[in-house]
Amino acid sequence: MIKELLVILLSSSLISNVVLSQFLGLCPFLGVSKKTETAAGMGAAVIFVITLASAVAGVIYQFILVPFDLTYLQTIVFILVIAALVQFVEMFLKKFMKSLYQALGVYLPLITTNCAVLGVALTNVQKNYGIVTGIVNGFATAVGFTVAIVILAGIREKMEYNDIPESFKGMPIVLITAGLMAIAFCGFSGLL
Repeated sequence: MIKELLVILLSSSLISNVVLSQFLGLCPFLGVSKKTETAAGMGAAVIFVITLASAVAGVIYQFILVPFDLTYLQTIVFILVIAALVQFVEMFLKKFMKSLYQALGVYLPLITTNCAVLGVALTNVQKNYGIVTGIVNGFATAVGFTVAIVILAGIREKMEYNDIPESFKGMPIVLITAGLMAIAFCGFSGLL
């Protein structure tokens, strides 16, 4: 069981990175990666939401949707769970971490519609993960998201001081950098 969880941990965070391999969650990945502090804050929020959403969605799926043969409602139920959790995170940050709340801006509510969060919940169902395995998968996926967004933010901070041709300034160089990061993360595919 421990070996299986370690494989899921490595696979979901590095090999099948949600952003760089599956291309889910690109909106906050590209939008919030200007500063490492903001990127780390977004990563922490995503870790909290995805991990908790995996747990709650797993429990609801196993104990409500499957026994009552309501599995066709899984997408709607998962979206509602994710929306409620994001509201909780938003209220918490607004009350206790105002600067991070303001720095994340519109991207914090976008976690609700972040396809990476919903993708993890649906992947857990598709792969028949149990509750514990689904939580580990969710946590590892969120850690992979955080690693990717913090690396991109660090690179973007360094690029501010570089002489970039005018036609590549702004989003074009960010997309090229993200593409190169995706190629680099493909190197992890032979790890397991």
